[in-house]
Amino acid sequence: MEKTRQHSALSEMRRVEERGRRRLRMFLNHLAAYFATVVACVLLNQAMDPGHPWFLLPMIGWGGVLALHAAQVMGLFDTLSKKDGGSA
Repeated sequence: MEKTRQHSALSEMRRVEERGRRRLRMFLNHLAAYFATVVACVLLNQAMDPGHPWFLLPMIGWGGVLALHAAQVMGLFDTLSKKDGGSA
């Protein structure tokens, strides 16, 4: 009986670790896409219309979404979903 509980706890720990790794990997992909897009927008803005810094709009908008994604990866929303009875 005790071995079954230990095995169950160990498999749960592995599942949580794998979910954390997957979340981090997805966030790093999101971060790389953000930086590549922002750099492209800055270069395009400087080449086409340097007087109007329109690149700030997608940089700030997408940056806010990226910040929420970072908070999710850090587990800041896990406590909310557990209070509501949802699954993380």
